[in-house]
Amino acid sequence: MSDGAHEAAEAAPHPYHLVNPSPWPAMGATAAFLVAFGAVHWWHGGTTLIMAAGFALVLATMFVWWRDVIREAQVERVHTEAVRHGLRVGMGLFIASEVMFFVAFFWAFFNSGLLVNPSISQWPPPEIQPMETWGIPFLNTLILLSSGLAVNWAHHSLRQNDRTGLKRGLALAVVLGFTFLGLQAYEYGHAAFGFREGIYPSVFYMATGFHGFHVFVGACFLTVNLVRSMRGDFTAAQHVGFEAAAWYWHFVDVVWIFLFVWVYWWGS
Repeated sequence: MSDGAHEAAEAAPHPYHLVNPSPWPAMGATAAFLVAFGAVHWWHGGTTLIMAAGFALVLATMFVWWRDVIREAQVERVHTEAVRHGLRVGMGLFIASEVMFFVAFFWAFFNSGLLVNPSISQWPPPEIQPMETWGIPFLNTLILLSSGLAVNWAHHSLRQNDRTGLKRGLALAVVLGFTFLGLQAYEYGHAAFGFREGIYPSVFYMATGFHGFHVFVGACFLTVNLVRSMRGDFTAAQHVGFEAAAWYWHFVDVVWIFLFVWVYWWGS
């Protein structure tokens, strides 16, 4: 936005941000089409090249689109309180949709665990050796909850204008997040059952695997916030990007608590 356009935005009779025309929505739609088309092509014996190109275009779209959003906030200063409120509401609705996503997995797990199919006779099925609850799963619980505390430390530091505490808290949360993923990968590599060995393994890997993917996304989200904090972004009064990452990370924490209690502990 030029200086003249910025002055016009400040003089607008409303507090909202009217976004300039952008090619990124069309680019994102094209990327989604390539991923879907490439997946179908792969399932019918084709190569993964089209799908891989689609994923690459999705990542590129995410980068340039969010780069523009950060520029709007930090350089153009068009994120008024009304705009920031809208961004918070949007993030809250997104997390609500993610909650319903995991509800489907818990529904499948409890439907199979409480209404046991006579052909299975018990839950978990007798041929399945569940994960050791108080081994890696419990350790990962401590790690993930500790990372949530680290995010709270960073948030409190930011509100107190403590830039050092902000950076240290975010760095610790990122390290703990990727440590969680490393331990989960180790756990999968030493599991006594495979994904296709029945309803229990299928639901287990879908629920915990998608949660692991969310941990990866959240850890990347926190990493971006760490980089932004190092270059001087965020203030005590305006840090919507940090709030979004913190909300998402706490959502990941809560989902893991449910997974640990019901899938790892009760389900074993």
